[in-house]
Amino acid sequence: MTAPNPLAPAWLAVPRDANELSPAIWPSGASRRDGELEVAGVRASELAERYGTPVYVVDEADARARAAEIVRVFGDAFGALGARVKVYYAGKAFLSVGVARWMQELGLHLDVASDGEFAVALAAGFDPGRIGYHGNNKSTRELEAAVEAGVGTIILDSRMELENLARVARERGARQRVRIRVNSGVHASTHEFLATAREDQKFGLPVQDIPEIVETIRAEPALEFVGLHSHIGSQIFDTGGFGEAARRLLEVQRGLLEGGPVPELNLGGGFGIAYTGADDPRPIAEIAREMADIVAGECSRLGIPVPDIAIEPGRSIIGPAGVTLYEVGTIKDVRVETENGSAVRRYVSVDGGMSDNPRPELYGAEYSARIASRESDAEPALVRVAGKHCESGDIVVNAEYLPGDVRPGDLLAVPATGAYCWSLASNYNHIGRPPVVAVKNGASRILVHGETVADLLRRDADARPQEAP
Repeated sequence: MTAPNPLAPAWLAVPRDANELSPAIWPSGASRRDGELEVAGVRASELAERYGTPVYVVDEADARARAAEIVRVFGDAFGALGARVKVYYAGKAFLSVGVARWMQELGLHLDVASDGEFAVALAAGFDPGRIGYHGNNKSTRELEAAVEAGVGTIILDSRMELENLARVARERGARQRVRIRVNSGVHASTHEFLATAREDQKFGLPVQDIPEIVETIRAEPALEFVGLHSHIGSQIFDTGGFGEAARRLLEVQRGLLEGGPVPELNLGGGFGIAYTGADDPRPIAEIAREMADIVAGECSRLGIPVPDIAIEPGRSIIGPAGVTLYEVGTIKDVRVETENGSAVRRYVSVDGGMSDNPRPELYGAEYSARIASRESDAEPALVRVAGKHCESGDIVVNAEYLPGDVRPGDLLAVPATGAYCWSLASNYNHIGRPPVVAVKNGASRILVHGETVADLLRRDADARPQEAP
């Protein structure tokens, strides 16, 4: 057994088998055939040859199964209380026309937060009445388009937006359903940038202002108040924050019921997933049962009926279904001095980086990796998978043990990249965003085309027309 490298973080254990694909991290369709990684029956080498690298790969059956499970377990948990559940897929995690269609076929609703996401939903033929429209700075043009299309619910984020939306709806003779995003003040146990309900930040309206705002909405014939909304953050592993948010909103709801109906309560999303072996997210069925118990107990204490519930999962549906494939390039060993001598960290550079996955730079996110093109019985070595960008912080995987014979030309696979990788991608260093490919039953197809250098030059107003390189 290889001894731990002193440069490795405490949570990273030396694997007994550096080829193993942990089912907690990899999509259900991931396996090895003749030593090579395949996803949903499609070999890594086939994907790399056909689409190039980097390439995002989405296991369609895995994503569909996770979405269906969330609909089922939350429906069962709250159905036992006599409440209905609406599951909104959070499009910001990853949205394409194809994925929107998967979600509609499975009976989910859809959460969008921009005119672009809304346009993708409409292009997919998604029923506008099943869409919730988020955002802290919706433009008048966005509100007009949403109302004209018959969007199901607009989530109000400010007093100014309330006034603007009321005017837009009146001018169109519409009656627009609205929720209020409440800043509950709950401090979720997650990264600072992923916490969205703390007092001093841009989202939502303070709890103490809600009764007055609801009164204003109820007095406006062009608006229909359907309930409160809470979103406390993302990549959350326990139910404590969700429970506290539910308690605070239901307390407000009790007072609001004196003036009229409050049919729904939206508890948001943010359920965490495993990116490394150190992550231990709760099973989604347990989360559903615990949230239902909390809501039931609080409603009983307050003497109010259990409302219909809405949730907004995104990462927990699409994140584990995704894998990114890279090709290994330069490899170098760097000797680092420690308190007890020195140790070697191996830098394995790949042909992507922070342009296709900025989460490690934004949040210090940790990922795992495996050689995808072959198996190896070489002793594990501590590696840091680096990107090709002009930033020292351009790290794809901060720490991982890979077979010590990793070499240029190997395909490297990084799991759990289905959420917030493509959607946060950029063209830094004029590198095109990779394609997104769905795999299912031994076949692959493009969901989103990748960008070429020629695509980037076409957007440059001073570039001369040229043949694609």
